[in-house]
Amino acid sequence: MTTTSELAVEPQPPAPEWWRNAVIYQIYPRSFADGNGDGTGDLAGVRSRLGYLRDLGVDAIWYTPWYASPLADGGYDVRDYRRIDPAFGSLEDAEALIAEARELGIRTVVDVVPNHVSAEHEWFRAALAAGPGSPERERFWFHDGRGTDGARIPTGWVSSFQGQTWTRTTNPDGSPGQWYLHLFTPEQPDLNWNHPDVRQEHEDVLRFWFDRGAAGIRIDSAALIVKDPTLPEVPEAPGPGEHPHLDRDEIHDIYRGWRHVADSYAEPRVLVGEVWLADHERFAQYLRPDEMHTAFNFDFMARPWDAKELRESIRMTLEAHAPVGAPATWVLSNHDITRPVTRYGREDSSFDFTAKRFGTPFDLALGTRRARAAALLVAALPGALYVYQGDELGLPEADVPRSAIQDPMHFRSEGVDPGRDGCRVPLPWTRTGTSLGFGPDGGAAPWLPQPATWRDYSVQAQDGDPGSMLSLYRRALHLRRELPDLHTEDLAWLELGGEGDGVLAFARGAGFACVVNLGTAPVPLPAGATVLLASGPVDGTVGPDTAVWLDLPS
Repeated sequence: MTTTSELAVEPQPPAPEWWRNAVIYQIYPRSFADGNGDGTGDLAGVRSRLGYLRDLGVDAIWYTPWYASPLADGGYDVRDYRRIDPAFGSLEDAEALIAEARELGIRTVVDVVPNHVSAEHEWFRAALAAGPGSPERERFWFHDGRGTDGARIPTGWVSSFQGQTWTRTTNPDGSPGQWYLHLFTPEQPDLNWNHPDVRQEHEDVLRFWFDRGAAGIRIDSAALIVKDPTLPEVPEAPGPGEHPHLDRDEIHDIYRGWRHVADSYAEPRVLVGEVWLADHERFAQYLRPDEMHTAFNFDFMARPWDAKELRESIRMTLEAHAPVGAPATWVLSNHDITRPVTRYGREDSSFDFTAKRFGTPFDLALGTRRARAAALLVAALPGALYVYQGDELGLPEADVPRSAIQDPMHFRSEGVDPGRDGCRVPLPWTRTGTSLGFGPDGGAAPWLPQPATWRDYSVQAQDGDPGSMLSLYRRALHLRRELPDLHTEDLAWLELGGEGDGVLAFARGAGFACVVNLGTAPVPLPAGATVLLASGPVDGTVGPDTAVWLDLPS
């Protein structure tokens, strides 16, 4: 029987470019662990579970925003970057957490949201109070409306959360005022990155967290921050750099400034971009040596469970990163994306925000088999690996009751989109208790309700079970760190005889291979290969929806 202690991964000595091959675990603080029993996850809860993360085998933790926020959008509406939200703890708690994690060999990456702030941020409150034409309003995108009475919105730009992107203010005398831009919710006014105050403030925020030991910054909505000041409508088919608020050429000067800040430390800090772009060449520009170190690979995550589709995504990803010398990143989900167990069990196993609907059927057993295979696939690829909290437990997407949903995406879709709360439900740690160990027994109910069936997915239920999803992740991350072949950045495709179109197979280094069968018929193992790890039973063949790691004969 495999135990936690047997799989404990020893902290490794510092690596100058640790991020190139790192395993980074994403924590959504509200839902990871509740230390004080109020129903909301907090930093005390995370500190109590650092040993779990060490034994899982992660190199770093990425936290979604833990800053002071009214939580209109899950913390991505930041009121104050230099304060921890009281629901999570204090600045001193954050500093202690960063230090304690580092003692265990785990670095910390914090989230920065440069596109917008909260409507309760002191800058925006000052802008509303100061009125039209004031210097305070120049930090944002205030604009007169169209038409003789200014009642028409300045542009027809569409929000990332659906609906219009402008909200009208009210003057002190009660009359209608100017409009302000928000690419997300009205509670998240967009900043004007042409203003020097905005640039200076964010560089100061980077230094604030780097000085407290943060090893890196994850940059939210990184390609959206620069707007065309003439506010044109979005062309039907914008060419490179022609979109009025996405991927504008001027944006790269901003991130060069951030890179200068990151490189000014004795141990250089890391910049990780959330860059949603279909154009791979434009995407790679953010990863030039004087800009970001890495960026999320959303193309792979959105692809269906199909060998041709995934192989093409892997090929394009590696080819896009090669010219700029940046490592690829691999991820199966995050706090915005339907969990793999559910997604891969659907007839359409791809992901598209606009296609999310209530009641979409899925096959739990099929989705679980595929999610296990997908975990070994991404862990075997060259580059950095991101693991979203709970995926290592095989959690399915939770069916959150409509009355409990909090995500603004649901409400802005007029109730059509179920939103993102289904992947944000608090984690189960034990089989029993008020919140299945998320908080102390007898404490408040979790901020989102946990399905009763999640007791069977808890850490306690899976710990020591060699067939569990948790044991599979622990073993995979242990081997990923242990095997020299998985520290290289090479990949060579293998063509196995008779596999048809349903198999992905590749080699790494001198003797490692990964074979993933996405087809319907068993596939023979290569002659002489030794099985290192498999996502399902292997008896000389790799069955459908199964992945295997192999040691190839020399």
